[in-house]
Amino acid sequence: MCDNRAVRVLAIDLGDRRTGFALGDRGSGIIRPAGVIEAPTAALRQAAILAAVRREGPDSIVIGLPLNMDGSEGPAAAAARREGAAIAAATGLPVAFQDERLTSFAADQAMAQSGRTRAGKKRLRDALAAAEILRDHFERGGPAA
Repeated sequence: MCDNRAVRVLAIDLGDRRTGFALGDRGSGIIRPAGVIEAPTAALRQAAILAAVRREGPDSIVIGLPLNMDGSEGPAAAAARREGAAIAAATGLPVAFQDERLTSFAADQAMAQSGRTRAGKKRLRDALAAAEILRDHFERGGPAA
């Protein structure tokens, strides 16, 4: 059974170039995109993620898990799990993983009629995908990490 007390959760949509963030409150269910960082290397991405954790002060973290369409885990999922373990070790926070299949598609659909330029959509897409990851996590009763 899921504990729905107020817990501030940071969702992370990991990417090779851009990583999106969203914040949510498990108690209220309110979720908001919280930005995107551009980091061309794993070390810069890790530093930016840790800075976001310090800035936002979450109680737990949810990381998008890039599963194959058949539900199996491939190299990208293994890399996300390794990065999640590193984040957990560096922050001392619990980290959960959430299937991220189709979250970028959902973000694209949400922006389709927004009137934003292609560049504007590109900057926002990863934060919206992180919000979709967190929404799925809450809706499926995922652990509070």
